[in-house]
Amino acid sequence: MPEYIISITKTAQKQLNKLPDSVEGLLIEAIQELAINPRPNGCKKLKGRDGYRVRKGDFRIIYDIYDKELVIQIIAVGNRKDIYE
Repeated sequence: MPEYIISITKTAQKQLNKLPDSVEGLLIEAIQELAINPRPNGCKKLKGRDGYRVRKGDFRIIYDIYDKELVIQIIAVGNRKDIYE
């Protein structure tokens, strides 16, 4: 299976940079795993907007998958209570 390229929006990068280092490391690891498997167990297709989300504890990673280009674009990263606003 081909590996996907990860693209992170400026907004998502800023959100990631604001998180504590321990959480940031956990989420970066999860994002890197998406390159190998863009639809891991527990990933959900979002309702009401495009994209998918994956959970890591209380944090969410929201992303789009472009299968034809083999690109995953990370749209947003953050705590579940803030991410869907």
